[in-house]
Amino acid sequence: MAIHEKSLIEAERLLEHDSLVVDGVDVSGHWNTMITPRTIKDYDDDFEAKIQTYTGAENVHRCWQCGSCTNSCTMYAQNVQFNPRYWIYLTRLGLTEELIKDKDIIWQCVSCNKCTNICPKDVKPEGVMKALAHWMEEEGITEKSPSTIFDEEFTEQIYHYGRIEDSKVMKNFFKKSGQPLIQSWLIEFTKRMMKRLPVAHGFRMGMNVVFTPKTKSWGKTGEVLQAYVREQKEAAHG
Repeated sequence: MAIHEKSLIEAERLLEHDSLVVDGVDVSGHWNTMITPRTIKDYDDDFEAKIQTYTGAENVHRCWQCGSCTNSCTMYAQNVQFNPRYWIYLTRLGLTEELIKDKDIIWQCVSCNKCTNICPKDVKPEGVMKALAHWMEEEGITEKSPSTIFDEEFTEQIYHYGRIEDSKVMKNFFKKSGQPLIQSWLIEFTKRMMKRLPVAHGFRMGMNVVFTPKTKSWGKTGEVLQAYVREQKEAAHG
């Protein structure tokens, strides 16, 4: 069975009679299991090229399906449904609907890079997993991950101030990701930090959260930088 036919054995595609007798033989139960047929027509011929525009997925076309990535995968050892080889295969075929079925687990890649280190064709499967996760976020198929929310907040501060203020990044990140502003680990971290941090410096950090200073002579640099990044993204993703 071709790997892209895996979906044919999903539970919803199986038909089974509670009671069935054929030529006097009772074949009730799994003996009479039937699989509903399907004709695949939804190939996106441009999808592989689109994923290649994401950083890290440039070499997805090199994959020859040896399976080394899945064999070495940290997450596959925990959950056999996490299958980089299968998703790369779907990417190359342009079977986006099949990829979307696994939208709840593709993002679980832990970036251990075992797959990338063992890949004989330098496909960089870890980069492909990240590219697929970002594609799903951008298409609104999945919600933005916490890491994406953090990256956006970090970048926004660069655009506006030409610098980052750590405390403000964390405060806005917690707010945007729906997390409480006061967390036990943060309280403990602050207690330990304040033992060694000069009082004046701590006060200045607090003030910078409220009145965030800009980098000297920043002016419209942030607007120009933001426009440049937007142009690069549009050019890359068409």
